[in-house]
Order: sequence, then C-alpha cells, then structure tokens
Amino acid sequence: MGETVRDRPGTGATGGEVLTRRALNRATLARQLLLRRHALPVADAVHGLAGLNAQNTEPPYLGLWARLDGFRPGDLETLLHERRVVRGCLLRYTQHLVTAEDFTRWRPVLQPVLDRVQRSAFGRRTAGVDLAELAARTRETLRGRTLTRPELGRELVRRWPDHEPSALAWSAQYLVPMVHPPPEGLRGRRGGRTPMALAEDLLGEPPPEPDPEALVTAHLAAFGPATVRDIGAWSGMTRLGEVVDAMRPRLRVLRDEAGTELVDLPDAPRPDPDTPAPVRLLPEFDNLLLAHRDRTRVLPDEYRSKVIDGAAHSPTVLVDGFVRGTWGLDRTDDTATVVVRLFAGVDDTVQAEVRDEAHRLATFAAPEAREHGVTLHRPRVPPGTGPVTSRWATD
Repeated sequence: MGETVRDRPGTGATGGEVLTRRALNRATLARQLLLRRHALPVADAVHGLAGLNAQNTEPPYLGLWARLDGFRPGDLETLLHERRVVRGCLLRYTQHLVTAEDFTRWRPVLQPVLDRVQRSAFGRRTAGVDLAELAARTRETLRGRTLTRPELGRELVRRWPDHEPSALAWSAQYLVPMVHPPPEGLRGRRGGRTPMALAEDLLGEPPPEPDPEALVTAHLAAFGPATVRDIGAWSGMTRLGEVVDAMRPRLRVLRDEAGTELVDLPDAPRPDPDTPAPVRLLPEFDNLLLAHRDRTRVLPDEYRSKVIDGAAHSPTVLVDGFVRGTWGLDRTDDTATVVVRLFAGVDDTVQAEVRDEAHRLATFAAPEAREHGVTLHRPRVPPGTGPVTSRWATD
C-alpha cells in the first residue's frame, strides 16, 4: 500500500490516505510495467498501458522493449497487420498505437476534442465548407478504399475547388474516425505518405455511444492515482469533473502531500514507495511523462527544461524511478552508440546499470550494426561541492 503521512495543518487535507511523491511514482511505474520487465502478450501490454505515443515510428517499439521481457518487433508488426493494434489520431489529438477495441471505444469520446482542433487549426481555411457534408463526403470517398492524405485531398477538392486540398484532408482526419494501416507503423518505415482508411471498414465495428467513464478508467488503470486535471492533460478533454463525480462511489479518494484530491481504482496497485525501480531508457514522447498535468511524480521540475524544449521531447533515462538524464542514438555505417547524459552524479553501481541497459538498447535499436557502444556523460563533481551540470566528464 502507498506510503502514508499524517494530515498536517495547512495542507488542505480532510482525512484519509495521503500519498507522497515517491508513493505516486511507484504506483505509476507499477502500472506502466516499469518496476520490472513483464512476460505479457504485446496486445495485453498495449491495452494495459493505455496506448503508446506514435508520433514517430520507432518510439512504440522502444517503449515496449523497456517494459516487456523478450519483446520482438515482429510481435507488434503482426498485430498491426492483423488489425488487432491500430495507429490513429486519438489522445491529445496526436497519433497513438492502441488496441482495436480501445480505438473503437475511445474515439467517440474524444470526438469533441478533435472537432475543437479542426476549428482551431483549419477553421479559417475551411470557411464556407459544411463540415457535416465534408464528413459524409469523406466516408463516401474512403468507403472500401485506402488513400494517402494528398489523394484524399485531391478527391475532396473536387467538391470544394476554392479550398486547399491539404486543409480538407486534415479536417477530414479530425472529423471522421480513421486508422493508418501498414506499412504505417512498421518498424524501419521512414517518411512516405500516410495511408488512411475508415476505422469501421478496417475494424468491422460501428462506433458505440460515447462512454467517457471508460476513458477515465483506462487512465487510472495505466497512470493513477490522478487528479481530474491529470486525466484532462492526458486526454485533451475538458469538463471531466462531472464524469469523475458520477464515478466517485466506485473510486477511492486519496490526497497528495499538498492536500490535492486524487482518485483511483480501488484495487489498483500502489506498491511500497521503497520498492526498487530499475534503470530504464524511455523513448521520446513516452506517455509516462505526458499523462499528468503535474509531471513531478516522474520528472523533477529542475530537469524539465533539459527534457522538454517547446514541442521537442527528449528520450529519457529513469534512475530510481525518476528522470535523471537523456539519451540519443548515434549511428554510422557499422556502429551504433547510445549516448547518455546524466543530470546529476550517481554511484558506480548505478553507472554500471545505466551502461548495461544502454548497451542492451543499442543492440535492440540497431540490430544491423556490427558494433554497439555506450558513451556516458556525467556531471564532474569537484571535491566538497554539489553536482555541477555545466561541465561534463565523459567515458
């Protein structure tokens, strides 16, 4: 059970269990399969993780490798070909890999978010277009077909010749549930035009009635305990307070050390905060770092600017469950080197663990390379001083 501290004057707590930041960290790591590697079927992992951010092709493979024992890229590729896992526009209106069942359930819930994005990003460029007609024409055009976005735009502009094909096609993607079938999502795919198909054609299921409680439950199972604002930050949805209030009799109410209310599933894991957490190297935009409005349960504020720079989001190194560095992969014709940059000093045992995990990652990320290596940058700490992050020792 999570670490408890007694309510203190000024915290705003009203009684009940109070979880420290470390307790929240361990609860989330347990649900994100990051306290150990698990021997799970890939589809079960994708569902349990509440999907994988898939803005780029490689991160889902790296994210599953960090979490699953013996993960093979072909296992995920098979699921994509079988349409048991699909890639499409979902959470935070970005591309995600999710199970087919989760896409079918979640997309109707997220439709208001995607409608809002269409208005914000393409409202002016589609002025005068009846959006309901655009959605209907898109369904008619795509029925039984797979088109790239430019191809879809060229079809739609026949009806609206005074508008940009790209604006029509992007709007259609937000307005109509679509998935991007293989070769999209396959490991090693670089560039190329994105194939688009109607979700109901490929998945064979008509969209159900929106069930926002299902999305809240998925977030808590994968990332909880959480605040209502955390769930909103992950999903892009608003007005979730009413949904959570309706679910409250079935939820457990907790608090953080500041007295902020958290909700959780009653039987979800909340391990002892002293549970060991192994070193892990996570890909860019891993959902672990994007699932909460308050990211400090994983990413300390003092390191935020080192990881997030505008729209860029670096791959990260977890040490003792918290972000303590970033990494990148340097490739040449024959070699692949994982370059790790730690933000603070660590002892020799942790350095060895970082090296071992980084070397395994190099082998997984670049199996074609003849040589795999690790370069570790760490703060040089002068005697008698704290960590110095502007000067680096390298080996």
